[in-house]
Amino acid sequence: MPDCSHPLSPNATPWLATLNLRFAHDAGVTRLVERSHRGPLRVQKPLYPEGPGICHAIMLHPPGGVVGGDQLAIDVDTGPAAHAFLTTPGAAKWYRANGRQSRQNVQLHVGENGACEWMPQESIFYDAANVDLHHAVDLAAGARYIGSEILCFGRRASSERFTTGAVRQHTHIRLAGKLVWWEQGTIVPGPAMDGLFGLNGRTVCATLIAVGPPVSTALLATLRALDPQLGITQMKSVLVARYLGDDSETARHALVRVWQHVRPHLLGCAAPLPRIWHT
Repeated sequence: MPDCSHPLSPNATPWLATLNLRFAHDAGVTRLVERSHRGPLRVQKPLYPEGPGICHAIMLHPPGGVVGGDQLAIDVDTGPAAHAFLTTPGAAKWYRANGRQSRQNVQLHVGENGACEWMPQESIFYDAANVDLHHAVDLAAGARYIGSEILCFGRRASSERFTTGAVRQHTHIRLAGKLVWWEQGTIVPGPAMDGLFGLNGRTVCATLIAVGPPVSTALLATLRALDPQLGITQMKSVLVARYLGDDSETARHALVRVWQHVRPHLLGCAAPLPRIWHT
């Protein structure tokens, strides 16, 4: 997506965009059977780089960045036994607020014995961004999920720090109707970023969450040995990997290595890197 150092003026009309997708399993093939959008959110044609059983969808936001007041809503329904992999072609850029709050609401529904992978590329929060992020996952019995996020505060390459603004997060995951993960918080400049119990002065934090059968003791030990900046926790059906640092590429490589070990265990398939991640 193109960069933009001077986003829209405070008087510009915000974008209100929605994207709705439905995947279904049909005789060994996962098909994108329904898709609709309003505003600047859409997907390219379904892709099958791993064969017919896994449908890849690349989500596009043509404006290239989110300005103050923009509202994005994504709803994905992955049917029973279907397997959907969702990613983006590049980083999401959240520009300064201009006095208005931006919001993204993601709803993922996965049917019995289905699988959904939500793995967008990094989100970059410009100084003075004001963002509200909601992420809800509803898994039926036997469904499995892998989701990741990489949050970058400020633009390190441009020597811009995140000195004002706020990023609020609300995440919850249910498995067979039971709440298995709940997380919420607000990151603002000050103690939340600089304190020992915040980001400890770092500018990039990343998380990968996998829901399904617990990993073995041996695999858990392997994951914990991958990178000293990674923290790995297994809590019954939920595995969480955390990374804290200052470089988005390093964070991405760390999460990808976790994904490449966890995916075969959880989903029974290898983890080749999507081509779009290299473009």
